[in-house]
Amino acid sequence: MTHLNVDWRPKLGRKTDYGIGSIGCGGIVQYAHMPAYQKAGFKLVAAYDLNRETAEKLAADNQIPNVYDTLDELLADPAVEVVDIAVPPWTQLAIVEKVAAAGKHMLCQKPLSDTFSEAVKIVELGRQAGIKQAINHQMRWDAGIAASKDIIEQGLIGTPTDAQIQVTCETPWHMWPWLAAVPGLEIMFHSIHYLDSIRFLFGDPEWVTSRHTRYPEQGEVKGETKTVTVLDYQSGLQALVAVNHYNLHGETSAVFKFIGTEGAIEGTIGLMYDYPAGRPDTLVYRKRGQDPVPVELDEMWIPDAFVGPMAGLMMAIEQDTTPPTDTLDNLNTLRVVNAAYRSAAENRSVRPSDIQA
Repeated sequence: MTHLNVDWRPKLGRKTDYGIGSIGCGGIVQYAHMPAYQKAGFKLVAAYDLNRETAEKLAADNQIPNVYDTLDELLADPAVEVVDIAVPPWTQLAIVEKVAAAGKHMLCQKPLSDTFSEAVKIVELGRQAGIKQAINHQMRWDAGIAASKDIIEQGLIGTPTDAQIQVTCETPWHMWPWLAAVPGLEIMFHSIHYLDSIRFLFGDPEWVTSRHTRYPEQGEVKGETKTVTVLDYQSGLQALVAVNHYNLHGETSAVFKFIGTEGAIEGTIGLMYDYPAGRPDTLVYRKRGQDPVPVELDEMWIPDAFVGPMAGLMMAIEQDTTPPTDTLDNLNTLRVVNAAYRSAAENRSVRPSDIQA
């Protein structure tokens, strides 16, 4: 085997001109959401932020015709059909209440909430309103993860036996000053991407075991910044997620390995090398006795993968199906996240199914 046919690029539906209203216009919207939506040709119609100047700049930079002073004004605009929410998790429920009452479809920010009970309420609001409600877990569309999904589904690694995502880097925490006071940091805001991706690739684990610590000189950053989490599956598959955000002296490393009975996938998460500029992911398929087969990947987690969640939501609206990152399914990612925190706090393994509102 010298070449693999791998289907990894985000898919667009036939209708991509649903009017998008942005709620929250900060950094991630500016350097990730907007470039992705512009690339996909999505229709940007309105913006709102607590800081009007921030919304006005976003609108000017992206040809958005309307900037509103209040959330209610944006939701009253009939041109807004889909709301793109990008706010801290502890403010999301109050916004979702208004968006659901207005009958607008919505793409929520991750994490859905910093408390599981509020996350459940958000999901319930969407169901009661009868609208499509997805969450922006865009790493599922990161080139390396999406390509791995297709290779696994083709059966090329056989039965999965081992999964690893290991990242050691120097994270620029100054980009998110509001995170400094958050007590639950690394798992809730960073490794949640990796845990959701592992669920996307392999399904729900039976057990979660996690250990957390802090770098001795991390200053005002309150939460955990170094974590090791193991997911155990009934099949015998084990998944490891190990992250260190204070690698101040060594080389950055951000690698994934997915190993099975018939082959293995090895790759790098390009974004983590010089975040947020990064570089494309790499991926190689390996099988004993054969030459390694590289898969060419030419897109980035930021901004390219951000096309995926919005495109998936639009297709669900068009076809009246379930979004690929439906918030009801996302509760199982949050169960894994909360099980990791409970495991670390209680020094034991935890079943995600034990996490309830």
